[in-house]
Formats: sequence, structure tokens, C-alpha cells
Amino acid sequence: MPELPEVETMVRGIRQHVTGRKIRGFRDCGCRCKPLSLRPDLPELTRRMTGNTISEVRRLGKRVVLDLQDGASLAIEPRMTGLMVLADPPDVEHLRLEWEFAGRGEFDRLWFWDRRGLGTVRLFERGELESALAGSLGPDALTAPLTHWLGFCKRTSRPIKVVLLDQTCLAGIGNLYASEILHVAKVGPARPANQLTAREIGRLHQAAQDVLNDAIRHEGSTLGDGTYRNALNKAGGYQNVHRVYMKAGQPCATCRKTAIERIVQAQRSTFYCPRCQPPKDR
Repeated sequence: MPELPEVETMVRGIRQHVTGRKIRGFRDCGCRCKPLSLRPDLPELTRRMTGNTISEVRRLGKRVVLDLQDGASLAIEPRMTGLMVLADPPDVEHLRLEWEFAGRGEFDRLWFWDRRGLGTVRLFERGELESALAGSLGPDALTAPLTHWLGFCKRTSRPIKVVLLDQTCLAGIGNLYASEILHVAKVGPARPANQLTAREIGRLHQAAQDVLNDAIRHEGSTLGDGTYRNALNKAGGYQNVHRVYMKAGQPCATCRKTAIERIVQAQRSTFYCPRCQPPKDR
């Protein structure tokens, strides 16, 4: 489930505690569940991590990136249930990888925890990461200019909700925040992207900035399964201000006149208010 706000929260949570730290040890935690996808294999990753230093921590789309002193970059994609934690992991059974740091600091370890084992860990040599993802990752949803939004909407007749989930158009938006962004922008999720007006696309662009930044301030959304936690194993808070997501049948908090509806698009649930998000621009 981690989307842009959750991954950004992970990055901000660990950055100050691991940047500049030398890695004294790196190991597999012995989880007996579905193994992670690692590239290169564990022995080579262990060799490359041990003795190296984390020079920077950043986000690339839905990935946490650890830039290393030797020029390589380790890209960790949490996928559905992955977390980067510094303390009190949700349980020890699903701990996957451990970085142990030399020297003194508030935290001496960093873990990657993943209940379902869908996460991926990839080591890229200097300059390889961005080029490797160039064809599959569009501009970041937080920084893409309005001109980019106008361009990709013009080029496709797919429903706008489906387009927002396409990481080649925009990086970082997932199912939860797509529904929230469309509601704030007052755009129906089934509208063909190339039929949106420039005014609607402008509203979408602004709504994306507002929703994503607000979710980051709330440190992401922790849903009913409780899977997502921040770097210190604390729940996020944005779920408390969701407008439509997982609220099918409940009165719309915006108009207070119509119930939220659920439809399925591209095999994903979409939540929206038919009154606030009409089939054409008003």
C-alpha cells in the first residue's frame, strides 16, 4: 500500500539518523516467509554494503533510495507491505534485512520489514538508477508542472483515475490518493482524460499538491489492517481525514447530500461522490 506520502515519510523518518553512517554489518534476518526479490544476491549485497557509508537518503517515485559513498545506489521498493524502520518493528517474524551502523547514534540499526515479501531491493552502479527507470517512471507527482499534466491527459482516452495510477505518466500516486485527488478536484473518475478541460486539469494538478503534501504532514495513512507504520512504528494520521476512500455508502463529507459510491477500474476500487464529481465539468 505505501504510496508517495508513505514512502516520503519513511525517507524523512530515517534520513537524519542514517545519513553519513558507516555500515558495520548487513544481514538477512532469516524470515521464513516468501523471500524478497534481491539483485544482486545476498552474498554480493552483503559484500557491497559492509564497510560502505550511506551518503544520502531520498525518494524516487515509490522507492526509498540509499545512495552510497562508493557511488552505487540501493533502491528499495516497499510494494504492498514493506516498511523501513529504525525501532520497534511491528514483529520480528517479518524482518527481512538489517543494516547495523558503526559509531554512536540514536539508532544503531535500520531494518526492512515486509509481511508479504513483495518488496524488491536492487543495487545500481553510479548513474544507472535513473537511466534504468527512465522508460517506466514519469515525473514525480509532487513536482511535475501543469504543462506535463496537460500533455499526458491530451494523449489518452483512458479514464482519468486509471491514468493517475500509470507510473509512466506520474510517479508516486496509487489507488488511495488517486481517489482523494479526484474528489478534491471535483473530477469524475471515469472521465476520459483527453476530454477534461484545461480548467479541470488545473484543478487536478493543484489537488495533487494539496492532498499529497497534506498526507505527508500527517505521516501517511494507516488503514484497517494496520500494516503501514512510520520509521518509529507509529501510525500515520491521514486516514482520519479521508474524504472518499473506503467510505462507500457513507454520506459525502463535502456535499453532505449524496452517498459515496464504489466502482472497479483496472481491477482496483475507486471511491467517489456522484454529486461532487459529475460526469462533465460544471
